[in-house]
Amino acid sequence: MMNPAPFESAKQIRFHHCDPAGIVFYPQYFVLFNELVEDWFNEGLGVDFARFHGEGRHGIPMAHVECDFLAPSKVGEMLRFCLSVRKIGGSSLTLAVEAKAGHEIRVRATLVVVQASLDTRRAVPFSTEFRAKLARFAL
Repeated sequence: MMNPAPFESAKQIRFHHCDPAGIVFYPQYFVLFNELVEDWFNEGLGVDFARFHGEGRHGIPMAHVECDFLAPSKVGEMLRFCLSVRKIGGSSLTLAVEAKAGHEIRVRATLVVVQASLDTRRAVPFSTEFRAKLARFAL
């Protein structure tokens, strides 16, 4: 059995992420968080995110977000995003996310996401198999 560890993904800050001052326009972090969750599904959990939606007819929308913007990030910088699972509920997950440039934390967030049916728009419980995958990232 593997020891739990956070999922990490490097993301370059691009021009389209920034405002006229050349720093990340804060709503763009929410786009980056969503990209991080997609990367985590594909690369960390081994669950094809497109199939999860298309064939599986499930989504993983954010239900609650708390976010602290600690320092500005500039175009051209590479941020290291870390994601860990803080709580696994029946159909929801509490995720801790942190983005750093070097050792400096730029943004920290807690995301609550819910597994939902795309057809009924209702929460769907996690399968035993999926829970085992999630547990690998529970710290």
